Amino acid sequence: MATHESYSIRPIGWVRSPLTDRKGAPRQPNEGAPAATLEISEEFVDALDGLTPGQEIIVLTWLHQAVRDVLIVRPRGDLRNPLTGVFATRSPDRPNPVGLHQVQLVSITNRRFLQIAALEAIDGTPIVDLKAVL
Repeated sequence: MATHESYSIRPIGWVRSPLTDRKGAPRQPNEGAPAATLEISEEFVDALDGLTPGQEIIVLTWLHQAVRDVLIVRPRGDLRNPLTGVFATRSPDRPNPVGLHQVQLVSITNRRFLQIAALEAIDGTPIVDLKAVL
């Protein structure tokens, strides 16, 4: 039986990036995304144990400026593309705007600041989780 439970997500940290405007942010990291820092809250520092520079990690973010009632989009905002359900796209506008970013960890400073090579998320984006790429 389906239920409509509510879940809460608590950020583990925040993206620190020179990108400050969603409109000007690249859609993918290989489209000119700048280096960024993942600032992890002090209470979660022990969870970073085992991460090493050079490693690929997956960063899950909450795309806090997303429009959450969008179900159909034109991929990449291109009017020439057919209307497509958001679950078949990488659109940030969706019912639960979880961002998925595979990034390279460059360095770790003061145990809680992770410098990464390129990230298309804007400054202040909440970080939901980190996962190692296996």
